[in-house]
Amino acid sequence: MSKIFKFHNDVDTDQIIASQYLLLPNIEEMKGYTFESLDENFAKDVQAGDIIVAGENFGCGSSREQAPSVLKALGVKAVVAKSFARIFYRNAINIGLPVLVSKELYDAVEAGFEADLNLTEGVIAVDNKQYECTKLPEYMQNILNQGGLIASLNRE
Repeated sequence: MSKIFKFHNDVDTDQIIASQYLLLPNIEEMKGYTFESLDENFAKDVQAGDIIVAGENFGCGSSREQAPSVLKALGVKAVVAKSFARIFYRNAINIGLPVLVSKELYDAVEAGFEADLNLTEGVIAVDNKQYECTKLPEYMQNILNQGGLIASLNRE
């Protein structure tokens, strides 16, 4: 089971990883500051396999690839939101972080709830209820399984 961390609408890339931390030499050093302005304990509390649930327009703002990268480095299994900023969505796929759309999940859950996400089926179960989310096409699932588009292209 995965623990849910819940964030509001319009979470921008600067809230995911603030610009001053982009000066750090690598993602491993940056990840400890993830969501610092929204939840100062997030980086300490999140465990590998946990899920972020968010409202509309998650990842708006700049095109920095570090935003999805720190989430992946912390072991976040997926981000499930009502909608995503296009550049964040694209960057997440590029680095191998699953990003799924669910219009119903956000209003049905609270932070701390436990969930079971089935990426293949596009279903997330919470409290014995199932919610549909994006069912990724097989080719996209393969890209994510290989660690993202860049890793997939490097293997070819």
